Amino acid sequence: MSQELSAEQIQQVLQGISVPPQPQIMVDLQMEQYMPDPDLEVIARLIAQDPGLSGALLKIVNSSYYGLSNKIASIQRAVNLLGSRSVINLINALSIKGEMSDDTIVTLNRFWDTAQDVAMTCLTLAKRTGSQAVDEAYALGLFHDCGVPLMLKRFPNYMAVLEQAYASAGPERRVVDTENNAFNTNHAVVGYYTAKSWRLPEHVTDAIANHHNALAIFSDETSRNPQLKNLLAILKMAEHICSSCRVLGNQAVDHEWNAIGHLVLDYVGLSDYDFESLKLSIRELGAH
Repeated sequence: MSQELSAEQIQQVLQGISVPPQPQIMVDLQMEQYMPDPDLEVIARLIAQDPGLSGALLKIVNSSYYGLSNKIASIQRAVNLLGSRSVINLINALSIKGEMSDDTIVTLNRFWDTAQDVAMTCLTLAKRTGSQAVDEAYALGLFHDCGVPLMLKRFPNYMAVLEQAYASAGPERRVVDTENNAFNTNHAVVGYYTAKSWRLPEHVTDAIANHHNALAIFSDETSRNPQLKNLLAILKMAEHICSSCRVLGNQAVDHEWNAIGHLVLDYVGLSDYDFESLKLSIRELGAH
């Protein structure tokens, strides 16, 4: 997906979906982040101006993942604890939510909760598997499905098609194939362009574009892209642990994982038993 497309080609691929612009607070925060020495006090001050962002940030930092003995009520302390990158990832996700109508948000309440679950699970898996890309794994978990709410905003019957896509997923059929048949585009493509327009790291945007292409990627032993494989392996394990197939596709069985799981676990060097133990310990952490 790295090749550049013209504006006309992008419009065609997006099928009339408008990519939400970054809010001004996001632009200000990114400018601060790109400084040689980002000032966490400036970042905290910017966030404190927005009650929605402040509340969301405190909710994350006080979640069971961080295991704090005392709840934090200070934006400054929350920013210090999370770090500027994680804070900026979180705000990007919230700005997609801000683009939605009330009806769409109600439909997608479970979606937002699961995006956060998957992001935190990616973070935990990245740390436990010794990955060097912990921040990128978190960003991928948060944004991999950011095309879903945008597809739903454009196509009212989208969730029904997505359910069908998860039901028919397997070795011969990707989730995105069903979407392509119905809409001539899919949530991975839309998510890729959104993430790219928001200047997320290239490894993350490539992984978003390919996150339902894992079977081909892990079957290809000649592939020279370890960063893509590392990020996708973490994401696919996290999606399975968080039961994304149930939340997004209303499926009791994770057909996609059944087709790719053995390849992913082989790649990261985990046995089925190791993975089951990991899955249980992460679920106990409160991700699910």
